[in-house]
Amino acid sequence: MQFRHLFLLLLLTAVGSVCLAQNIIVKHNDPHIHFMGRVRMQDDATEIWWPSTSLKLYFKGTDVKVTLQDEHGENYFNVIIDDRPAAVLRVDSVQTEYTLASGLSEGNHSVELFKRTGWPVGKTLFYRFSLDKNAQVLPLPAPKKHKMEFFGNSITCGVDDERPAGDTTRNGTYTNSYLSYAAVTARHFDAEFHNTSLSGIGLMVSWFPLIMPEMYNRLDPNDAESFWDFKKYAPDVVVINLGQNDSWIVKLPQNEQFKARFGAKAPTDDQIVKAYRNFIKTIRDVYPKAQIICAIGSMDATKADSPWPGYIEKAVNSLGDKKIYTLVFPYINAGRHPNVKEHQAMADDLIAFIEKNISW
Repeated sequence: MQFRHLFLLLLLTAVGSVCLAQNIIVKHNDPHIHFMGRVRMQDDATEIWWPSTSLKLYFKGTDVKVTLQDEHGENYFNVIIDDRPAAVLRVDSVQTEYTLASGLSEGNHSVELFKRTGWPVGKTLFYRFSLDKNAQVLPLPAPKKHKMEFFGNSITCGVDDERPAGDTTRNGTYTNSYLSYAAVTARHFDAEFHNTSLSGIGLMVSWFPLIMPEMYNRLDPNDAESFWDFKKYAPDVVVINLGQNDSWIVKLPQNEQFKARFGAKAPTDDQIVKAYRNFIKTIRDVYPKAQIICAIGSMDATKADSPWPGYIEKAVNSLGDKKIYTLVFPYINAGRHPNVKEHQAMADDLIAFIEKNISW
């Protein structure tokens, strides 16, 4: 009887191996996978946090699946097949294999997962791709010529950019960082880009305890002891778009974060300029060769009577660095986050500014 049980166990193991052999498995740490953004490879999976992070595989085959697990089941990814968005995937909190494409034409293809959402809703674990049994993994193309990085708040994350007019429900599917001005600009220049952004964050004060000068250098954004290695990625162009949240909170002395950062007295104009200047210097220290665009907008920090564009211009001028610029995105005057059309307008402004002022 014991021998019979052992025989059955061996038989089931053999059958399982045959089933696995029918697919081509591409593990998370396979060098044929290209990651864009700050990620961390662990033994079993790659951890993903930041908005606009993507993973891409080139292959010859007809079917592709992916195995993922989300911390809370609240992150969304665009599924991009052959460089065209094909579907939106909400990742379950249970490790799950998803079919991304099937029945593709014979020939070469690419599959990309692009993170639409930000990191406060938890991390996503990427385990592997699975291809059909006759598939072939293809080498990665040459690295892109240009690299960019964006430091920003909800605007740069693309928060609510797909929200229908008048809809006030909370739904993560309305945030699509793929259509943010940052992503649109990067694609225009065929540039790699990192989106180091968080909704609600400020330069001096945020709607929560963390501020950008405390977050800009993190790998795991939730861990103050997890540091990004800036030697891994050197952008040609850095865009900083901060000040929107500060512009509100510095006028709210009863706000808990105001009290924690400033006590009972709001920062002076000079203190604001100094804080912005110090952050620019910090970015210059980690990216000594980058050209830096200090932008602001397009929400009410850039309305006609706002002093914030002036703060930024004064901070930039005080540094005397000819590779640091200022750019003000026009105020949308809508009482909400920019929508897709308005993000495109921001991208158009940024693209024109780069083409006029920056030599790649």
